[in-house]
Amino acid sequence: DWSTTPTGYKALSTASLGEPLIPDPTAHFQTTLYSGNSSTQEINQSDNSTFTPGWVWIKPRNGAGFSHQLFDQVRGATKRINSDAASSETTTSNTLTSFDSDGFSLGSHVSVNETGKNMVAWQWKANGSGSTDSSAGLSATVSANATAGFSIIKYQGTGSATTVPHGLGVAPKMVIVKDLDNSRSWNVYHDGLSAATKVIFLDQNVAESTDSAIFGSAPTSSVVNIATGGGSNGSGNDYIMYAFAEVPGYSAFGSYTGSGSTDGTFIHTGFKPVWVMLKRIDSGGEWEVSDRIRDPDNPVRLILQPNSSGAEWDATSRDIDWLSNGFKHRSAHADFNASSGSYLFAAFGSPFKTATAR
Repeated sequence: DWSTTPTGYKALSTASLGEPLIPDPTAHFQTTLYSGNSSTQEINQSDNSTFTPGWVWIKPRNGAGFSHQLFDQVRGATKRINSDAASSETTTSNTLTSFDSDGFSLGSHVSVNETGKNMVAWQWKANGSGSTDSSAGLSATVSANATAGFSIIKYQGTGSATTVPHGLGVAPKMVIVKDLDNSRSWNVYHDGLSAATKVIFLDQNVAESTDSAIFGSAPTSSVVNIATGGGSNGSGNDYIMYAFAEVPGYSAFGSYTGSGSTDGTFIHTGFKPVWVMLKRIDSGGEWEVSDRIRDPDNPVRLILQPNSSGAEWDATSRDIDWLSNGFKHRSAHADFNASSGSYLFAAFGSPFKTATAR
């Protein structure tokens, strides 16, 4: 009798799956669209839940030459850095002026709120302005959302190899670090790089390179290892670090090999993506970010590039299908899916158990 489930078994149905670790991902990550007004405005989140964002990443979608603007609660409002530039942190009073209970508030600066500009803001929840953590090799201010696998860490470099606490309880899969005081590239550790001594740069479109002076070895469940280089640990320099651990059903960080086919590589995430960032690492290639809010229907094509101040564009030669448990390439573009090409990805999404088809 196929209508009755045998004793000790469950029906082959998503309803039989266990409860996801993060049932409502909108309580930890959201993409918000808004229009600039060259005055002041509050940007409110619009999904299921609301939260005070710990990290806000803003980009004008139309009009070239407008940099990505990154703000976080640990450094404080009005302090901005640009993912597409090596430049140091600047304080600009009329940019992001506060982190609010359901979003953030803005001043009139053209980089975040110019009339005629269509804007996107990616927001991650951390844990407020952070607290001092002296459990590792150096004392740091740590704002950690261990539930969602995300933390913000600010520290001062020592010039000697040491460790930085991250507060996540599990080893991060991706770590991004920026020297706030000097014009230096953004250094990225990713579990998908070919070795822990390899590094990739968020503000550049180059391949991975060897630099044991940045991280040196992989992070652990409690610390990020940093070496002696100025990119992560110059004596007396201030740094900001963003650390990401994988949470099943919500976030995934990995690598894949391209197929060079329009029936391309499928990347399993275990959830329905809502935000995906890709980077080729065996040769030069742009960083590419897509999200479900800007581009809700397959194929996904609307691209913003973290290493570029360029406008959003409709990448018709870079089609991707987003599915209930991952994403699949539908083009052979070199930045996404070249034959035998090596790629990294970072993705956030909604649990497979409750996901629907696009």
